[in-house]
Amino acid sequence: MFAPHSLRYSLASRPLRVSMLCRLQTAIALHRQRRALACLDAAALADIGLTRAEALSEAGRPFWDAPSHWRR
Repeated sequence: MFAPHSLRYSLASRPLRVSMLCRLQTAIALHRQRRALACLDAAALADIGLTRAEALSEAGRPFWDAPSHWRR
């Protein structure tokens, strides 16, 4: 017995939707982290070993420019 066409379509597209949702969540998280990095004061940046220029450079990167180990 075969499932109706609409059910087959929704089951087949589920992994794609999950994957797109995960990518969107990762992009949003990366954007928030970079925005927070840009707001750190000099003492906090010194604690993590970054200069203001390095922090602003990282914060200015687009959300789709994620580290390669995040894209697995």
